[in-house]
Amino acid sequence: MFELAAQSIVSAPAIVMSKAKHLATRCFGGLSPSMRRQLPGAGLAALLGVITLLVPLLPAQVAAGAEAAPPSAGPIGRLDDLKWKARHEAKLLEASSRRVHLVLLGDSITANYELKGPGRLRDYSGVWQRYYADRDALNLGFSGDGTRDLLWRIMHGEIDSIAPKVVVILIGANDIGWLQLTAADTVAGIDAVVAELHLRLPATKILLVGLLPSDRGTWVRQATAEINSSLAAHYGSGQVHYVTYRDVSPAFLKNGVLDTSLFSDPQQIPSEPALHPSPEGQERMAAALEPTLSELLADARRDR
Repeated sequence: MFELAAQSIVSAPAIVMSKAKHLATRCFGGLSPSMRRQLPGAGLAALLGVITLLVPLLPAQVAAGAEAAPPSAGPIGRLDDLKWKARHEAKLLEASSRRVHLVLLGDSITANYELKGPGRLRDYSGVWQRYYADRDALNLGFSGDGTRDLLWRIMHGEIDSIAPKVVVILIGANDIGWLQLTAADTVAGIDAVVAELHLRLPATKILLVGLLPSDRGTWVRQATAEINSSLAAHYGSGQVHYVTYRDVSPAFLKNGVLDTSLFSDPQQIPSEPALHPSPEGQERMAAALEPTLSELLADARRDR
């Protein structure tokens, strides 16, 4: 019994000393009355004492209560959001009902390709038709998604019925936005998405796009630069053979400064900080990616 208790503590590295005692008490408190009678009171006290003595012998980071995996590295669904759930179910059906050679994975920036108005700031149909429509493309962009949500969708069927030649990934803006994760956590989340995607689609080429520049404050700007630097260091120059990394930030700059006229948010009423590219901005992004995408798909370029 002592050995079993010790193993249960050692095998749970996220449990700190106080929680270890609580776990042991709950464990043996759940024994049946007959089993408890077989364990004398002194024996139980001694057992708890042994567990208490074992905890300080664990690695320092365990006893200190160090965090486990970064919060952005684990999948989280948003099934409580009925609109999100309905889109997920619709995309499962769409993916299983037609041919798919190209997939775009992301958040609202990617989802916006499906907007057809009203108004010029909400009509991205021209960009989609020019660059993606005749490539049997599937739009798997979900508004509000972070890396954890995208990872959940990958693990819950959205790519199970397809075998695309290329998948484009643009994710992470919400991680350092309303989700308020760190740059390191966001990179960990992107790494998890890439790894899971390759595990499920080993023959598919991945075009990983760096986070787009935005006008959401100094911290977000610094986090964006840190994330893109980390992605370039890991995936740039063909270091991961199935991933091609591209940073399209220059497409949104004018004389080295963010051109907010290429974003729809500042032009709306009420205005908001630049985050979502306008149709013109989306066109620039698509054009910047086109040489690489055409090469990966082995088809004709759409920007000529």
